[in-house]
Amino acid sequence: MASDNQVVMDTESGVEDGVRRRDFIHIAALSFTGVGAAAVALPLVGQMGASADVLAQASIEVDVASIETGQAIKTMWRKQPVFIRNLTPAEIADASKVAVGTLRDPQSLADRTKPGKENWLVTLGVCTHLGCVPLGAASGEVKGEFGGYFCPCHGSHYDTAGRIRKGPAPLNLVVPEFAFLSDTLVKIG
Repeated sequence: MASDNQVVMDTESGVEDGVRRRDFIHIAALSFTGVGAAAVALPLVGQMGASADVLAQASIEVDVASIETGQAIKTMWRKQPVFIRNLTPAEIADASKVAVGTLRDPQSLADRTKPGKENWLVTLGVCTHLGCVPLGAASGEVKGEFGGYFCPCHGSHYDTAGRIRKGPAPLNLVVPEFAFLSDTLVKIG
């Protein structure tokens, strides 16, 4: 019989019993810690993902067939208003002849529309100053001095291409990612 301070050798394998027990305890402790860390981390990582209602609106499809030339509609995407405007040839000409270098946020109409679909302007309906919803998309609303959109909160004026022309807004109305799936179907997002 061995005392507590003596090492017992297994005669068949030549391995000390104390080492086997110690290795088992280390492996068990590390495994327990790993499982515990995973049990805590997985719910935290899961909470960082988008909620189901946001994922459902990750992209929307809008039929623009009923929008007449010169009209605009408002729709919602990711809980924000979106303006879809069918520009007239005169509005396209006016927006195209503006010297881009004179604008606060220099962008041409071509930068803000799709090739071959220059008459369709899709923008977020959120003023870049403090987040108000500009007027000008609905029939009879004030369109501002440049015929586009007017933000009644602080007086920002946007032209028909959704570019800031006057007022405190620092940037143009944001153009979200969008694509035409057909001649009359626009996918936003």
